[in-house]
Amino acid sequence: MSNLTQIIQQYKNDNESVYNTWFVDNDQRLKAFRTIRRGVLQVIDDIKNKSFPNDFKGSSLEFVLSCIAEQKQVFVGVAHPFYWKPKLRIPDIYENQNNKIAFGQFLENCINAKTEEQVVKEIVKLDELKVKGLGPAVASILYFLHPTWFPPFNTAILNGFNFLFKDKKRLGSWTEYLKIRETLIETNNKHKSELSNDLGAIAGLCFEIGTQKMLIGNDEYLSEEERNKFEKNILKRQNEIQEEKLAENLHNEMQYHLLKIGVSLGFDVTPASNDKSKSFGGQSFSFISLTKFPELPTDKDTQNTIKLIDVLWFQKGTDKIIGAFEVEKSTSIYSGILRLSDLYFSISNGEEVFYIIIPDSREKDVIQQLNRPVIKNSKMNIKYILFSELRANCDAICKFGTDHSIMERISKSI
Repeated sequence: MSNLTQIIQQYKNDNESVYNTWFVDNDQRLKAFRTIRRGVLQVIDDIKNKSFPNDFKGSSLEFVLSCIAEQKQVFVGVAHPFYWKPKLRIPDIYENQNNKIAFGQFLENCINAKTEEQVVKEIVKLDELKVKGLGPAVASILYFLHPTWFPPFNTAILNGFNFLFKDKKRLGSWTEYLKIRETLIETNNKHKSELSNDLGAIAGLCFEIGTQKMLIGNDEYLSEEERNKFEKNILKRQNEIQEEKLAENLHNEMQYHLLKIGVSLGFDVTPASNDKSKSFGGQSFSFISLTKFPELPTDKDTQNTIKLIDVLWFQKGTDKIIGAFEVEKSTSIYSGILRLSDLYFSISNGEEVFYIIIPDSREKDVIQQLNRPVIKNSKMNIKYILFSELRANCDAICKFGTDHSIMERISKSI
């Protein structure tokens, strides 16, 4: 396509495109890869242990798809194909035990694959089983397992692909998806210096075109109805971006309060490893944080997960963790709990305190998550603090607090 370079530049130069608001420099997107991978491992274990339910609701698969859906923009509606539709008996992976096991084996083989050819073979094997309702919507899970091998897939991406490449590929067919994948990889390889090894970039371009948030060339061909729809989409996207910026500012504010309190109580403090460059109210996190993360007595992968916890307090000059805090705004509360559980089950000595910091409006959500049997049956003592309480009492705690127990004054437990 002779003008594809121009189209890619148009895509990248739009500050409100998903390339800039979702793909580039997005800490939540990067955190999601590890969380979703762990979630998929849980799905596999649940199927192996015969504890996977006969419904989507409440399952580990729901958690995986919720984490993906929270990426918003490109992944809106990603969970819909997996909802259990009892009248249609689709997707047939809940009540049919053979299909359930086949799905679990597919996920296990894909997550452990060393080459993309191995995953393609697994897709072909799954497709041959003709499991009702289990189509290429699964590709959005594959993307978070192997982002350089498999692009995400949904209606908007398909529509954008068909428009961009003058094609007529269909939704719901693995064969069609694999053909789309080949075209996107070939195109991406030709324009890799302009895009990325990560296929989310070129999938995002298709998404922009497919939702008419990006027009290629002159828009005179649009009808009045189409033009109105396009303008509404632009306005909707602008509002979403503003909401995300506000949420991000709130997240930074809560992290700063926790760092400030930790320092005042005499602890070494650090934000998540990918948050050190952030600031709030003109105060840079890096100026009050440890310059080097202490080496923890655990394996590298677990330590990398622990490093993503939003705020950690260490006993001065040691690697002993005193407090761990996860700030959850619009993202899955359970993903934060998983990071805290990694810390608890790997290096905890029982003296640490664990807190989830949440918007006041999400109190019911955190209670629901802390009531999960896997959390209640463990000895983890996770409490929660509302945004309003942390904001209102930060200065008083800094002034009058003597040790970490002061946080119990503003926390709640179930």
